[in-house]
Amino acid sequence: MYGALDISVSGMVAQRTRLDTIAANLANRDAILDAQGNPNPFRRRIPVFQAGDPAAASPQARALGVHISRIGEDDGDFRKVWDPTNPYARPAGSPDEGYVYFPNIDPVTENVNAVDAVRAYEANVAAAEASKGMMAQALRLLA
Repeated sequence: MYGALDISVSGMVAQRTRLDTIAANLANRDAILDAQGNPNPFRRRIPVFQAGDPAAASPQARALGVHISRIGEDDGDFRKVWDPTNPYARPAGSPDEGYVYFPNIDPVTENVNAVDAVRAYEANVAAAEASKGMMAQALRLLA
């Protein structure tokens, strides 16, 4: 009876995690230093979806829905910006002398992904509301 709700809720949790990841990507768009202060730019994070929901209430429901199996990193190239006056520019004598590396995050792509995640979240909310309505109707019929 609650399987449909489990599926919708797992989808909402997955999309919320996706939105959190997108927000972190946008917040770190210009982060050229790592946590230790070294010039190592932030890498774009990507949530990886997997079928099933290990947190579901029943064994049957564990085969349904979706969850985030891990948060991966995009191994795409960093943005190279010519700025020899920047203190984090590549040193003289290196092949990339004068360039500063920035994270591989495109704000347009991230915003499109955010809109997609919000719409998917809304679709899961609508499905949960429909399931709730059907359960209420079934209980009225039984009463």
